[in-house]
Amino acid sequence: MSDFVKRTAAKLNTVFGFFLLVVVLFCIKTYIAYQLEFTLGVKGGVQEFLLAVNPIPAALLLFGIALYFRGRLVYWLMLIIDVIQTTWLFANIIYYREFSDFLSFGIIKGSGNVQNNLGKSIGQIIHPSDFFVYLDIILLIVLLLTHVIRIDGRPFKRRFAFTMTILSFALMGAEYGMANADRSGLLTRTFDNNYLVKYLGLNEYAAFSVYQTQKQSATRAHANASDLKSVEKYLKHNRVAANATTFGTQKGKNVIIIHLESFQQYLINYKVDGKEVTPNLNKFYKNQNTMSFDNFYNQVAQGKTSDAEMMLENSLFGLPQGSAMTEYGTQNTFQAAPALLDQDGYTSAAFHGDVPSFWNRDNTYKSWGYDYFFSSQYYKEKSDYTVGYGLKDKIFFRDSAKYLQELPQPFYAKLITLTNHYPYELDKQNTDFPATKTGDKTVDPYVQTAHYLDEAFGEFITYLKEAGLYKNSMIVLYGDHYGISNNHRAAIAQLLGKDKVTSYDLAQFQKVPFMIHATGLKGGINHTYGGEIDVLPTLLDLLGVKNTNTIQFGNDLLAKNRNQTVAFRNGDFITPQFTKVGSTVYNTKSGDVIKPTTKQKATLAKEQNRVTTELSLSDRVIQGDLLRFYQLKDFKSVDKKKYNYKYSNGMEQLEKAQKSEPTSVKAKNGGKNTATYKTDAPELK
Repeated sequence: MSDFVKRTAAKLNTVFGFFLLVVVLFCIKTYIAYQLEFTLGVKGGVQEFLLAVNPIPAALLLFGIALYFRGRLVYWLMLIIDVIQTTWLFANIIYYREFSDFLSFGIIKGSGNVQNNLGKSIGQIIHPSDFFVYLDIILLIVLLLTHVIRIDGRPFKRRFAFTMTILSFALMGAEYGMANADRSGLLTRTFDNNYLVKYLGLNEYAAFSVYQTQKQSATRAHANASDLKSVEKYLKHNRVAANATTFGTQKGKNVIIIHLESFQQYLINYKVDGKEVTPNLNKFYKNQNTMSFDNFYNQVAQGKTSDAEMMLENSLFGLPQGSAMTEYGTQNTFQAAPALLDQDGYTSAAFHGDVPSFWNRDNTYKSWGYDYFFSSQYYKEKSDYTVGYGLKDKIFFRDSAKYLQELPQPFYAKLITLTNHYPYELDKQNTDFPATKTGDKTVDPYVQTAHYLDEAFGEFITYLKEAGLYKNSMIVLYGDHYGISNNHRAAIAQLLGKDKVTSYDLAQFQKVPFMIHATGLKGGINHTYGGEIDVLPTLLDLLGVKNTNTIQFGNDLLAKNRNQTVAFRNGDFITPQFTKVGSTVYNTKSGDVIKPTTKQKATLAKEQNRVTTELSLSDRVIQGDLLRFYQLKDFKSVDKKKYNYKYSNGMEQLEKAQKSEPTSVKAKNGGKNTATYKTDAPELK
């Protein structure tokens, strides 16, 4: 045994021996992270094999860079490269834990717009055990400092270093060949990032992410008007006519959109210890003048809330990586809801109790044509007024009311709630609802912040009625994205009353609420399948705004004979018949796995082609900024320079509007508020 140890030690005391040790340790810890920290959906021997070996090619390539140098520098470079790669692994573990996705260059590039208030969330997400990924580096340093491993000063031959580089590229090619054989079109079709990491590895995914981001910039530079032809052809073929019985029935009414942060459909009518989590929303959901959709899905990707807003305002999908609002919101041309309604005499305003730069809203909203943006600078701030990502909902709604009363009517207003946001924190004085008892610390307080949001919503509805805004407004509610990520499977199973959850269950778990309420509107539960991409066409048709020539990928949810395929950003989809998750197909009604017949395979292929085409064309519109080439009839292009959302400018603009456009409820009431906002928020007592 002693001879074996001596021989091993002798090999480690060479440059190549140390190189192999670093590579092996790094690959082992990466594989362990794959298994313990990520849910990659590995199936079959080929995928298991690729998962085990995919860290090797990039490790050989990157650590091999050090082999071109000599002396102590070789060792230092290997350790530095190890620290950099390990930090990338560590960052992805943290990010994936909350977002079920991997960091992309697009996300990192736009981090300045989304980093606000993330410190508290990161503190909640990080586990002490996460730092074990650095353990091998510490071990290597100790071995070197104690001279258990001695530095080999002999030069490593350059031809051997070059051979290692060639070998790494050869292994990458072989790896990609096997991966593409198992999953054709891996890099050319719109796949989930989990696929790329599962098949190719975390470092290869990072390189592809950089490539994709640079490609986006180049795509815009080379785009031209002719690129719109395929988009227009697809939309002309797939657009459906509005429902004649509902078109224009809400013409001229105010539009009040309430953005329910991280709110999932399962919360509607859900009870904890016999108590309704959302009694006010439940009542609103069942109201005879509320159209409620129970098969409505979030379709967001990495952009989360920003993706939801992109679909809501533009009927364009978010990007497969990063956020369209952060990457393209400033420079792109849009024909968004605020600008479209402006030509019908609407005033537009967005309300958000956080800093204006979050998700690049301050720039994007100018591109979309918002007249007003009431961000955190418009609200009184105290230490106990905020939690997590911004102003508490009860205070937010109360303080938004005074601005709402001054908006010239008709208006289009979007209010973005915040309290029901990860990490679902709420101080004791506002917590009056029992948590669930799944044992998952992330999941259990979710119903408490949801209940708080519901109470805030109830107070806001009471105010709208007393202020005279309820009867002449179309009130729209929608959940922007999931609140509980798929990484909490055990807890989700308990919430749904199941022993375990399948991929089908998780797909159905992506349902979010969508409700449209208006006095005189015929309500009820609508079972049509749709998603956030369909909101804008639905609202425009109800308002009687012609929507036949716009570049929008959704369809009116009330239209007859509409296609009910719901596309997810990763290429999966749901129809009333089929739920496709990866390569598995489920019966949508029963949840059973099915083996498609020849006829069903043809139907699935047709729907898959539709989904892939739709996502690709939407990406082309955003990445190429194609709307700059498209002149919509009777639409005046947005002049971004005319908008200024600073507090002083906004207040001056509101004051002038009371005289130049005296149609606000306050102006009609002789300059006095029509109601006093009532809230039980303890911070205000």
